[in-house]
Formats: sequence, C-alpha cells, structure tokens
Amino acid sequence: MRYKPYPKYKESGVAWLGEVPEGWEILPLKYVVTYNDDVLPDNTDKNYQFNYIDIGSVDAFLGIIKSEKMIYGKAPSRAKRKVQIGDIIISTVRTYLRAIATIDDKYSNSIVSTGFVVIRPKKEFNSKFASYILKSNYFVETVVSSSVGISYPAINASDLVSIPIVLPRLEEQKNISNYLDQKTQKIDTLIEKQQTLIKLLKEKRQALISHAVTKGLDDTVKMKDSGVAWLGDVPEGWIVTRLKYLTRLIIDGAHFTPTYVDDGIPFLRVTDLHNQIIDKEKTKYIPLSEHKELIKRCNPKRGDLLLSKNGTIGLTKIIDWDWDFSIFVSLCLIKFRIDKLKAEYFSYIFQSSIIEEQLTNSTKKTSVMNLHLDKINELYFIVPSILEQEEIISYLDQKTNQIDTLISKSTQAIELLKERRSALISAVVTGKVDVRNDDRGEENEL
Repeated sequence: MRYKPYPKYKESGVAWLGEVPEGWEILPLKYVVTYNDDVLPDNTDKNYQFNYIDIGSVDAFLGIIKSEKMIYGKAPSRAKRKVQIGDIIISTVRTYLRAIATIDDKYSNSIVSTGFVVIRPKKEFNSKFASYILKSNYFVETVVSSSVGISYPAINASDLVSIPIVLPRLEEQKNISNYLDQKTQKIDTLIEKQQTLIKLLKEKRQALISHAVTKGLDDTVKMKDSGVAWLGDVPEGWIVTRLKYLTRLIIDGAHFTPTYVDDGIPFLRVTDLHNQIIDKEKTKYIPLSEHKELIKRCNPKRGDLLLSKNGTIGLTKIIDWDWDFSIFVSLCLIKFRIDKLKAEYFSYIFQSSIIEEQLTNSTKKTSVMNLHLDKINELYFIVPSILEQEEIISYLDQKTNQIDTLISKSTQAIELLKERRSALISAVVTGKVDVRNDDRGEENEL
C-alpha cells in the first residue's frame, strides 16, 4: 500500500500499538462508550416477541447473518440484552470466532445474547469510526489474547472496555470513516464478484457431473425411457435401479454417544468428512472395548464408502486408509457389489442433480436434518457397465480438477482481499497512514 504517514508521531505507551499521530488521544475504550446499558426486565410479558441474535448469528466478515423470532416465555435465559442502531456487539465468549457486528436499522430493537457486550459510543466517539476500530486487527487480537480458557475462551466485559484505543478529533473520525466506507466498498465489490464466480463454477461442476452420470460421454448413443418421470431418457444399456440392489450393506454407526478418551480408536463423525484428508490424530477417540462391539455390526474397510446422513447431508469419503476406526450414527457405511457399482462413481452420483432431485421432497442437502437408511436404500441410481463407469470417472476426475483449481484460486483471492481490507482498516484507524484530504486517486488503491 502506497500511503503517506502523518507528519509527526508520538509514543502511545502501548507496546502493541506503537507510535500514533501527534494530537491523537490514547485512552481506555470505557471513557468514550457505555456498555450493556439495557436489558429485558425479569417481569417482561412472556408473549413479548422479538428478534434474537446469538453468537452463531454473527459472521466475522459479514456481521449479522441471521436472527430468530421468538417470544420471551420460550426464549433462552441468555436472551437479555437490548440493542439500538449504532451499537456494536462484541462476543465475550469463544472470542476466537471474532463475532463482532454493528447494529443497523434492520436489527434495531433486537435482543442479543448475554454472550455479547453491547458497546454504545458516546457523542465524542463517532459510531462508524467506533465500528471500524473495534473490528480492527489490533483491537480484536487484543480481545482474543486477553481471553481466559482453552476450549471456551472468554473475557469479562469490564476487561474488554479497559482495552486502550486511539482517538482522533471527532471531525477526523468522520473523515476516516467516510474514506474507509469508500475503500472497503470497492474491496467488498471485488469479493462479491469472486463469490459469484465460485457459485457459477460450482453450478457448472454439478451440471457437468449430472450430464455425465445420466447421459454418458457419447452424445450419439441411443436413448431409452428411464421409466422415472423426473429422470427422462437415459442411454440404452444403462440400468435404472434402487441403490439397495447395487450394494452388499448399507448401515449407520453407533446409536449412542460413546466414551471419549485421550488415547484409543479413532471415532469419525460428519465434521471429519469436511476435511479433504482425514487425519486420525485430529479425530475423537473411543476405548478399544467399545470399538470391538461397534464393528460387530458396522465394520468399515478400505474401499468402502462413508456417507453423511445427518447434519450436512451428502458428504462422501472413500476409505483409502488401513487404520481401524468406528463411526457415529451421523455417518453411513456402504459396501458395494464391486461388479455393479464403483465407489468413485457413487461419489459422483451423489454430487449430481439425481440425488438432489430425490432429496428435495424429504430434506435438503445442506439442512441440519436426517437422511434415514430406508431412504438411502430406495434412492434411484442409473448405472452403466463397470468399464463405462471407469471411463466416466476418469473424465470427471480431469474436468472437476480443473474447475476445483479455479474455485481454489477464487477462494484464495477472496482471502487475500479480506486480509487487505483488514490491513487497510487497521492501518487507517491507528494512524499509520494519513488519509486526510486524500486526492491521490488510484495511488491509494490496494
């Protein structure tokens, strides 16, 4: 970034802040804000309805992404804090999630969790500037590093508001806020374009897979009626059948929460399938005795396939390792008839519109719901010969890898833009660069 510094600086007296522009104040946040001002009284009408915002409702980059309508009589006990336009909510629990958001008119008069501290800037602290400085890297990292606890780090509200901030004059706060509004909007637009590109690439990926597993690779092949209305015609010679006729076993994992131990047998759940490579060192562990009981019913082996049937439905993982493990009820183990269906082909079918079409009426692929074994057994599959399956797998491996590479590049571009956005905000609100009377045009672009 090619920016000019301020003409003169002074020592802030805060090690991690360093020098700040001459004329800027360094003072604890609590001197220019009030916090946790309003709460719902205990005698609130039990039928009082409100929008509730919990820690999980706030994204570190997007801010508030959802709220939930509820009535006081059925609300959780933590649904207490009132907010108004211009307030900034900062999570004081699980602070590593960086759940910080500004309350705008869409969420005014909402109720937020007591897991937030509600910051209300005083008149000498411009609300927009306050929002930028409280979301800046230096402030957020101080909150995180000041939190206590390993698995559930938290910070007291009184400690949070004791963190020092830098404060220019009010007019300069407004100018800085306006400048950052303009610059961050440009970055956000670039991020949105990359996100749109990723969405289009994913749609193209699914369309490519869907065509290959329903029509094959030869567009000149004769077609026949599949006998399934939503499926239409399929290549002559392909078989339309239920999944249960292509497999030796479809079974789920443990129907109870096992005993977790520090050293034992890996125990896989849906969260493990989100990772491209499953690292047994990062899984949960169960005692060997429980594992031995579980594998009497459900014994996964190399070449079998795992399918998520709870939580994020439709994730697949072909077992390509030899170490012992057991699975939770949220996962389904499928053993194939290798003369009828290859695991790799199954995996591609589950990424196609064939499955999405069949699940639409009972569940949604990304919803936190259940996909029961009987439903999995009855899913329609269209299968060519093993030889043609292998040809389609090879083709799709090549094509999807190309698309995945483009998606990866766009994802990396988004992360870089987010980093630059954060760096710009931090540099400007701490006075590391001078944006007053900015007239250098594109020189200031990231």
